[in-house]
Parts: sequence; structure tokens; C-alpha cells
Amino acid sequence: MKVKMILPALTEALSPFWRPIKYHLFPPLGLATIAAFFDPDDEIDLQDEHVERLNLDDEPDLVVIQVYITSAYRAYEIADHYRQKGAYIALGGLHVTSLPEEAAQHADTIFLGPGEDTWPEFLKDFRAGAPAKVYQSKLRTLVGAPPIRRDLIKRYHYLVPNSIVVSRGCPHHCDFCYKDAFYKGGKSFYTQPVDDALAEIDRLPGKHLYFLDDHLFGHAAFASELFEGMKGMGRIWQAAATVHSILKPGLLEQAVEAGLRSLFVGFETLDPTNLRSQHKYHNLNRDYNLAIQRIRDHGVMVNASFVYGMDSDDETVFDRTVEWAIKQGVETATFHILTPYPGTNLHTEMAAANRITSQNWDLYDTRHAVYKPAQMSVETLEAGYWQSYRDFYSWSSIWRAAQTKANWRS
Repeated sequence: MKVKMILPALTEALSPFWRPIKYHLFPPLGLATIAAFFDPDDEIDLQDEHVERLNLDDEPDLVVIQVYITSAYRAYEIADHYRQKGAYIALGGLHVTSLPEEAAQHADTIFLGPGEDTWPEFLKDFRAGAPAKVYQSKLRTLVGAPPIRRDLIKRYHYLVPNSIVVSRGCPHHCDFCYKDAFYKGGKSFYTQPVDDALAEIDRLPGKHLYFLDDHLFGHAAFASELFEGMKGMGRIWQAAATVHSILKPGLLEQAVEAGLRSLFVGFETLDPTNLRSQHKYHNLNRDYNLAIQRIRDHGVMVNASFVYGMDSDDETVFDRTVEWAIKQGVETATFHILTPYPGTNLHTEMAAANRITSQNWDLYDTRHAVYKPAQMSVETLEAGYWQSYRDFYSWSSIWRAAQTKANWRS
């Protein structure tokens, strides 16, 4: 069987300013994971439009496309193209799960939720000539899952080819996050067996790793055993964690001993009212300053994430947030505009209040305001977002942040 697997380019990735760097970072691990369920004699061509021009002149039997919200229109265009050529079209991913009726117009089969349990079932049905229209994930486990097909990944295209995912989902339930919609109907957080995770790490060449898990520290017992197993591997790595997990004694220290050198931390907002409204309770009553100090004391860089446009935010939020990050000596920061993704609680609430102003999925990129903010205009919110990047990454801000470190002169 000839199989074509495609990750369409996100709309924002087509910009000549963003595409060469940000969207060359990580290979499409989701598709490579699904590819592991195919037979060894199936011919699989995996293409990532972020890093290569798609070959649309081929004649595959089955086309598999992973769909994100800002790649949806491109994904549907590619699906329709191959459908006209007689290929069987399978669509899955976050956007498909959130809006299945929309996606079904461009597919023969759609997949809702993660695919570890549904893809073996689909392939069995497909080979028997009787595939279903919809496959809904219900059994959530990574036990016994085959190793991902890294041989299909063109490593030379990526800045961080050694990316890895050893868990699925997150133990928390924030209103603005896709997670609960994607994992609806089953467990929303689960991990690989530690031995399988360590074996996957051992398969990767070189020294550096990037864990793309939503929350690597989310299952403390798993993380502790993983970090213990990584000691002595000589790896240097980065990952994502919450403020709450950083403040817990023991786990951060284990991670550092195993090679942790950079952490992505979702601070999101400095306002506790915003945290409550978005149900990000695990950040409530946590000492952000102490969390950063703990990370810094262990020689780990901080990549801080912030979200603008929550209902308690006014036009002063931008300067306050950037100033706090600089004073804390945060090394890198990412800023986002609150985005009501379909399927999330945030979208449901905003739609009910008639606050959503656009259904153009290309604008759901966390750089545009697609709703009516509570305490500022759309123009103020978008301008403040861009100004935050200019202010935080100015030479004067970098100099000020560097001076917060005890050893900055060396």
C-alpha cells in the first residue's frame, strides 16, 4: 500500500520572517507515531510542508493529514486535491477533534482524539475494505505502543531533530486549553512505561534532547523514575513544567542531575483573578519569584509564557508583565493573545456571550484578537502584544535582565 502522510504548513509559517527559524524546529512526531502501526512493506512518504515543498503529483492509496486550526484551510485544500485523484483521505488532529462535522466534508474517515488505539483498528478495517467514517479514541494507553518511525523523519531539515514525547496530555484543566476537548471520553493524562521512554531516548543520536510533553513533571512518580534512569546518559535537555511542580522539593533537583538546562513555564498571568477565571488553579497562591529563583539556583534557563487579554487585563498589563519578567532575569519569554479555540470551555463561554468576532481559523494563531476583550480594544490588545516582544528583547532589557544574575560579569 502506498501511503502519503502530510503535515500542512500553518498559515503563519508561510511568512518569510517566521518560517526559516520557528517552523524548522521540530519534526512531525505525531505522524511518525501513527506510521509505526503500518506494515513493514507499506510504502510511506512523510512530508512536512514547513520544511519542504509538497509533491502533489504522486498517486497514493491512502493520504493521512494532521490538522491544526491555522493549517485547516490548507489541509482541506490538500485533502480535496487527493480525493479528486481517487485517494482515500484520513484526517485527524486537534482541529478535527474540535470540529468533526467541518473536517468530515473533506475526508473519507476522521479520527477524534489520540490515535494509539484507533489507528490499528482503522488499518484492519481498511485492509478488509470496510473502514468506518469516524474513529473515536477511548482506550488511553501507551503500553505496548511500537517505537515511532524516526526513519521517516528527514532530520537534516530540523534545528531540533532530537525532540521526544513520553506522555500524553496534562493533569490540569485550564479553560483556554485544547487538552480537554482532544482527550474527551477517556484519560486526559498518561505516560509511557519508563523503560520504553528510556529506550526511545537511547535511540536518539548526539547529546541534546527536547521534551515536547505538555507537562513532563505532571506525574511525579513517572518523572522521578525517568530522571533517575537518565542519570549517566550524558544528555542535555529542556522541557515544560508548571510553577507548582517547580516549587515541590526533590523533582527539580533530580531533573537537573539528569541534564535539565532549560524549562518552559506557563506563568500566563500575574493576576490571580485571571487564574481563577481560566481555572488555572495550580498557579494560584504560588510564589512566581521563588519558582524562578529555584530554577536559577540550579543553573537552569527560564522560558516564560504569558497570555494577554483575560478579562481582568487592561492596557497596563503589557508593561507590568514585561517589567516583571525583566526584573526576574527571565532569559526568554513568549507572549500570546488569549484565543478561544473551538471545543474549549473558553470558546463555549465567549460564544454564549456573543464575544467571538471571527471564525477565520487563520487568525487563531495567538497573535490576533478574535473576540471582544473586556477592558481594552482589539487594537490595544494586538499592539500591546507586539510591543511586549520589542520591549522584552531590546538591548537595554537584555542588559537589565543579565544584571539580576549574581555571576553576570563572568
